[in-house]
Amino acid sequence: MTLSFAAADWLALFTHFLTLSLLAVGGAITTAPDMHRYLVTDQRWLTEAQFTSSIALAQAAPGPNVLFVALMGWNVGLNAGGGLGAGWHAAVLGLAGVGVAMAGILLPSSVLTYSATQWAHRNRELRAVRAFKTGMAPVVIALLIATGWLLTATHNQPARDWPLWLLTAASALIVWRTKVHLLWLLGAGAVAGVLGWV
Repeated sequence: MTLSFAAADWLALFTHFLTLSLLAVGGAITTAPDMHRYLVTDQRWLTEAQFTSSIALAQAAPGPNVLFVALMGWNVGLNAGGGLGAGWHAAVLGLAGVGVAMAGILLPSSVLTYSATQWAHRNRELRAVRAFKTGMAPVVIALLIATGWLLTATHNQPARDWPLWLLTAASALIVWRTKVHLLWLLGAGAVAGVLGWV
């Protein structure tokens, strides 16, 4: 995939991630549906496979889950440079994509989180602060469900992919009703994938 990428496109990528950063309640993964809409559907800067692979690879790797944003930036940059086969120019644009996407997603939320945490800690006994914390829990859960739905629905073959839907529903139920660590569920999903069950 080769893109025609101008300075305005880099700015648009940065400002989109800048905006999403302030909406990333519960982590950057909760904004994945809008990233998909913008990067895959509207702009066509990423393919469906690049989008889902970025999330899957970052979630499987150790480290913070925000790494999928870096992989999306990398893929956008590579596509702007003509792909991996285009040489060092594509690699430089890939690194530029990483920098633009990560700066956009990290800067506003980091500053806001630091400032708000300082204020909330000083005022933790206020009823409004306690109500805000309690009220945000369902919002985060809904955003995570939307992300799971998006990642499961990308196959668009529900009759064939019923095991994938079943695994998604079972994982959600296990997370909700038990204290099983998420790494066990990730491992079980990986084994199911290796065995060809999903």
